[in-house]
Amino acid sequence: MEKQAHYATYEESSGVEDEVLLVAYEATNQSVQQEDWFLDSGCSNHMTGNKRWFTKIREQGLCKTVKLGNDTTMAVAAKGNIRVCINGISHIITDVYYIPKLKTNLLSLGQLQEKGLAVLIQHDTCKIFHPDRGLLLHTSMKGNRMFYLTSSMNPHNHSAFM
Repeated sequence: MEKQAHYATYEESSGVEDEVLLVAYEATNQSVQQEDWFLDSGCSNHMTGNKRWFTKIREQGLCKTVKLGNDTTMAVAAKGNIRVCINGISHIITDVYYIPKLKTNLLSLGQLQEKGLAVLIQHDTCKIFHPDRGLLLHTSMKGNRMFYLTSSMNPHNHSAFM
């Protein structure tokens, strides 16, 4: 299945605009459920449209929207923690926006770095390191010079890091 990239910016409803560029994709075959997480250097926050992954969620007090490159906006309905299983290891990702209409999952590289993780992009690979645990995740560059990880919802081992 081919993935198409889209550009988007982030805005708060308070009238103060803090633009941040992000990249998302839209599946060309809507019958296939994707569980890919795109590693995005311009995304303001981790974001998903899949509410089932949340283990902790706060649905009140958020007045935020995400603005896509085609000038459409999507409301941020909640914020919380999610659990994903990547390469057989369960990870808790904190401070994730739930955007019901979002058709992709985005991991903000900037947000990962704010959490104390190191991100190394070199030789067509992206590696994410924890200061104490070492290498946590790695992936190779895919089509359109994108990095993404495939996750599932059946975690076995647990590692809270993001």
